[in-house]
Amino acid sequence: MDKPRSILYGNVMLSLSDALDFGHHEISKHHQRTAYIAWEIARALNISQDIIKDLFVAALLHDVGALSVEEKMDICCFNLADLESHCISGELLIKTIPQHERIAEIVRFHHTECQDRDQPVDKETAQAAQILFLADFIECLIKRGKYILHQQEFIIKKIKELVPASVCSKIVEAFLSFSEREGFWLNLTSPSLYSILNKQGPLKQMVLDIDAVEIVSKFFRDAVDYKTPYTATHTAGVSACAEVLSRLHGFTDYQIQEMKIAANLHDIGKMAIPNSILEKPGRLDKNELALMVSHPYYSHYIISTIAGLEHLAQPAGNHHEKLDGTGYPFHCRGKELSLKSRIMAIADIYAAMTEDRPYRVGRTKEKILGIMGLMAASDAVDKEIVGLFGDHFDEINDYVLQMQKEARDFYEEHLRPYYRGNAPVL
Repeated sequence: MDKPRSILYGNVMLSLSDALDFGHHEISKHHQRTAYIAWEIARALNISQDIIKDLFVAALLHDVGALSVEEKMDICCFNLADLESHCISGELLIKTIPQHERIAEIVRFHHTECQDRDQPVDKETAQAAQILFLADFIECLIKRGKYILHQQEFIIKKIKELVPASVCSKIVEAFLSFSEREGFWLNLTSPSLYSILNKQGPLKQMVLDIDAVEIVSKFFRDAVDYKTPYTATHTAGVSACAEVLSRLHGFTDYQIQEMKIAANLHDIGKMAIPNSILEKPGRLDKNELALMVSHPYYSHYIISTIAGLEHLAQPAGNHHEKLDGTGYPFHCRGKELSLKSRIMAIADIYAAMTEDRPYRVGRTKEKILGIMGLMAASDAVDKEIVGLFGDHFDEINDYVLQMQKEARDFYEEHLRPYYRGNAPVL
């Protein structure tokens, strides 16, 4: 279908932010729960709807600057002394989305205590950051394996201890005004929380056009790729290659834009993969491999929950499938793989082969074309697309290198200083 679709902003942000919490059951739904708590506090304070919307988005994205599963776990389990770094990197990432400057500022200060604020707390963004501070703290106190109403009294006690040094009394009082309601806590931990926020939340009537969706997809592309220097330019390469191949195949401008969005999100499932696996220099063991092969499934799942984009779940989630059925995670074969899926598979294989990884250096043009040719000859990938790819290799490669350089430059300048791993500069 080649026509604009109605795509809801809330649906997009709820689904994509869900991926931020895929890495471990202890942080599952952390961002959605934090957004729900922040929304309830903001409503109790009767602040403006514009600020509520910005606060809600900030809550859905607040830990995006924590660039690994390991770092997110440390933050949520109160095991990290340096809480400022991920706030700064989160702000830098969010600022890449136009008109999200105030959201970025809220994220920047969401771990800043009341006593440390230079600005008065009644400033709108400062107040929103304080609300997010409290909402995040509350959510981190919740134990996943214990019934929520058995935790209610303990959490309320801990929150009262935050006044006045960490959180101003007005914001704590707003939380306490509804904290005795069992319905609040049951909603907070309900399996239906996504649906509640999607249908009733502050973003429920906001619609995005396809250009805005592409910008948001690029933001999440960077959040995934910047987990480790080894993948800092990967999706930029996949997207650029898929864009050129789609154009060469005669796709319309709208279809090409959709392919770029699908490519930008094709690895969002890697949010579930620890950096210890992504950066392992040797072969993955059986358990590590079982986790690694799950990432395209999660990409497929996330995109399939976004109304208006669900048709992109296949090309995004099928990027490791092969025509002979030996791919993963669905083991599709032959006609089960659409042209878009076949293009995405070639784009992913090409981008991966050009990059330096912990276990090998990037491959040359001759080596790439040789491997592609063998894969096509064995019916693993589409022969026609491989032929087109080979005929236009230099054009594709030049454009890919340009897009990858932009991604690399941004990463090295802004995000690399906040990387907590041990990968060398590439």
